[in-house]
Amino acid sequence: MLLPLALLAAVLFLAYTNGANDNFKGVATLFGSRTTGYGRAITWATVTTFAGSLTAVWLSQGLIHAFSGNGLVPTAVTAQPAFLLAVGLGAAFTVFLATITGLPISTTHALTGALVGAGLVQAGSVDFARLGQSFFLPLAVSPVLSFALTGGLYPIFRLVRARLGIERQMCLCIGGGRLQPVQIRPDGAAVLQATGMKLSVGQLQECVQRYEGRVIGIDAQWILDRLHYLSAGAVSFARGLNDTPKIVALLLAARGLGLSPSTGIVAVGIAMAVGGLLNARKVAVTVSQRITPMNHGQGFTANLVTSGLVTMASLFGLPVSTTHVSCGSLFGLGAVNRTAQWKVIQSIVLSWVATLPLAAGVGAVIAWGIGGVSPWPFP
Repeated sequence: MLLPLALLAAVLFLAYTNGANDNFKGVATLFGSRTTGYGRAITWATVTTFAGSLTAVWLSQGLIHAFSGNGLVPTAVTAQPAFLLAVGLGAAFTVFLATITGLPISTTHALTGALVGAGLVQAGSVDFARLGQSFFLPLAVSPVLSFALTGGLYPIFRLVRARLGIERQMCLCIGGGRLQPVQIRPDGAAVLQATGMKLSVGQLQECVQRYEGRVIGIDAQWILDRLHYLSAGAVSFARGLNDTPKIVALLLAARGLGLSPSTGIVAVGIAMAVGGLLNARKVAVTVSQRITPMNHGQGFTANLVTSGLVTMASLFGLPVSTTHVSCGSLFGLGAVNRTAQWKVIQSIVLSWVATLPLAAGVGAVIAWGIGGVSPWPFP
């Protein structure tokens, strides 16, 4: 009974680290575009992610099956708590390390790596053909697809905005949260429209872009803010829908726990929520501020692409990474606007490359230390 209980603790720890690293990614554009503050953003992410987790009970059985390890390693191994514990801890420690360093990595990637490492130790072999087709291909294609879709879609939205006569307006937040319009002069100087006061460079850093105009008689900024909230909620919902089954799969595959899918999903969803509320800030700063500056419309576009791709992947049981998709969208925004911070992007991509071998190594070491199915890594 000791190993099943240890597995339960490991899976909840993995869910906690997943929430800490991933929960804020859905609302990063709300915070980055200054649509709202950190507190409101993480609260909205927590609520909508948990809703996605609960919905996964009905819609994500394919991912539960995929991340149990069935098909990658022999079925007799995938039901052993020792194997599943090694997978859970291998992924959890990898995601935890990334979280404390502020790097947004993929729990999906970490789980895949841990499955490979523990599988090689416990079973002596892994079906690499199936691994490449069912796991690596979606993980590799999804960020490229989100990059291209966001880079292509935003110029279209920008053209539609211009045709509707909606103009971008620079504003400065004055005491009490009041936004004051800013006029940009031909020489690059900025002044407050109300007083003519010229702004210094330090103050310009606090300026935000807003939209001036009306659509069917309604203020364009009012509409966009609400669409932006909805799109951020959709990303978080899709993330909960896609990530929760992958983690729950480790619990449901084990013999001796006797957990139902609904109980496992609720437990994992709660742990993810707690992790996001307590430890998301470092990753939040990276994804919302360090990749590229953004305004409301750009953030909405990135969220629209991310939520659409991740939701479709969840419905078809494809193990894509919300991290890769959401960051790919932000990379696309930075590229099309020529504001991308390429050194930051490079460090993020390198952390993605390192995730799988690191998780595989940790999973293999833990599997070897625990023992279980076979006394030696290879029969």
